[in-house]
Amino acid sequence: MSLIRQIWLLLLATLVLAFAASVSVNVTSARDTLQTQLRLKNSDNATALALVLSQQKGQLEQMELALAAQFDTGFYRRIRFTGADGKVLLQREAAATTLHAPAWFAAFVPIESEPGVAQVSDGWRALGSLEVVSQSAYAVDELWASSIGSAGALAVVGLLAGLLASLAVGRIRRPLDDTVAQATSLQRGEYLTVAEPNVPELRRLTRAMNSMVERLRIVFEAQATQVESLRRQASCDTLTGLSNRVHFMAQLRAALQREDGHAAGGLVLLRVLKLTEVNRTLGRESTDALISAIAQTLQTYTQRVEGAFVGRLNGSDFALGLPRGGVARETAQAVIDLLRAALPALAAHVAVAAGAVEMRHGAELAELMGSADLALARAESNGPFAVESAGEGGSAWAGLGERRWRERVTEALAEGRVQLGSYPVVNANQGLIHLECPLRLQLDPQGPFEVAAHWLPLAVRSRLTCAVDEHALTLALQAITSDGQPRCVNLSPASLNDSGFAARLRARLLAVPRAARNVWLEVSEEAAADQFELVRELGRQLRPTGARVGLEHAGERISRIERLFEAGLDYVKLDAAITHGVALDAGRAGFVKGLVTMLHSLSLQVYAEGVGDAADAQALWACGVDGLTGPWVTADLYKPAA
Repeated sequence: MSLIRQIWLLLLATLVLAFAASVSVNVTSARDTLQTQLRLKNSDNATALALVLSQQKGQLEQMELALAAQFDTGFYRRIRFTGADGKVLLQREAAATTLHAPAWFAAFVPIESEPGVAQVSDGWRALGSLEVVSQSAYAVDELWASSIGSAGALAVVGLLAGLLASLAVGRIRRPLDDTVAQATSLQRGEYLTVAEPNVPELRRLTRAMNSMVERLRIVFEAQATQVESLRRQASCDTLTGLSNRVHFMAQLRAALQREDGHAAGGLVLLRVLKLTEVNRTLGRESTDALISAIAQTLQTYTQRVEGAFVGRLNGSDFALGLPRGGVARETAQAVIDLLRAALPALAAHVAVAAGAVEMRHGAELAELMGSADLALARAESNGPFAVESAGEGGSAWAGLGERRWRERVTEALAEGRVQLGSYPVVNANQGLIHLECPLRLQLDPQGPFEVAAHWLPLAVRSRLTCAVDEHALTLALQAITSDGQPRCVNLSPASLNDSGFAARLRARLLAVPRAARNVWLEVSEEAAADQFELVRELGRQLRPTGARVGLEHAGERISRIERLFEAGLDYVKLDAAITHGVALDAGRAGFVKGLVTMLHSLSLQVYAEGVGDAADAQALWACGVDGLTGPWVTADLYKPAA
């Protein structure tokens, strides 16, 4: 039983006990008073009537008339005159008057009419004694009326006391509810601070919990700093801070394979010409400054273009990954022009060359790098600041235009030309955790179902992501209702900007509560980093439905997300770019292990994406991940039941 309910029961019991005691005391006191008054009345009336009878000189007829006149007033139950010899000479007796009060009340608090007795005499001669008994019904009725009045007054007082108690309990309840909510959020993995209440006991409790949350924040920040340091050691070039060759290649491989990425992109390779001679001429420090300046130029581009990534492949070679197709050569030329203007200020006779290649979703990494190397070799042979390109990429749908794109996607949704993919996420015992279900659209009624990489970027531009995500959730709920298997749906970061999106998802989930408990919803790490409040609100809205909310493609920025411990997430999926090759790279394994430890400390489950071979899988299990997904899981490990 809750503390508030116990307080309410205690207050109710106290009020009821006080009410009952007060009514009982009032009724008993009034009954005693009325009974005393009735006894005194009988005594006084007996004395007065005895005096009248004494004046009759013993004449029985006159005495009878006086006695009858007194009795006929109707207030007496009995009047009896007994002679000196003990014989009853005169008597008048009436039935008990009808009660207006309830019979149970008269039985519960009876009022006895004690007889009044007086002596009747003629001078010094005693004539007898007179006994007068009044009706008690009038006193009982009066007692009933006064009891009702006092009970009503006490009830009003009790209601006022209850109202005041309610206000007092409400004043206690608010900070107590805040404290309970804080404790509940801790259980869910959210670490919130609340204002200290005015109640001293609760203030101490709240202060202690806030202190614990603050300590946890400090510990988390220390862990995040350590994890970031491990990430830089494992993934970054020491001099420039750019991604090293291993990490850049992993990023590029993940971009080519990711269904919710871009259908087309570009790759630019940049080489500092004759770096050995430059180093010999300028010296190490000046050469390092030159390399850092080139790196900063490329890094500036990635800061302006969302989804771009850059790395240093070796001493003289840099690479720039582009999120969109058709601009590789243009971008390479822009970078070369910028460096042509900037490098002379750092060192004379220093030059660069660039090779650009378009890429498409699903292309082989080795083939792409071969084309880029060939373009770079041609540019290098053409001399300083030359640019060469190779390969054509892009989607056949790229030239449709926004209006036609919107029509294609809208028609596919309306006509049901949609389907969900199915990629298992399994635990260490090969048990299914859930199925990843990316949405695919048949844009052409006679064509194939296209992966999101081919249409999602333009759907974002056409503001159709909410409709797409809601449709994907509907399909997932239908599939869960059919076979009971948990399914995961990706949500576009653009959908979070719609203020009614989370509420609509909540309504869909609440409509099918049993299926909702098997729904997993995830947004990208990018969304959590750039739209933290929206992601947190999504979790708050959907948590009561039983659905789980998590991050996908995580690892690059997760340790730098402020207040990650307040996001209210259930799980995190580590991006293939940081998990690929972990078996052969101790530094990368150390980073993944530190990241997993940090996330587990926040009560988050951790899964690894894009696992390609058994060696990486074993290394990831050793790092403490809770589940794996990727080509190796789909092809070699997970065998769904027939």
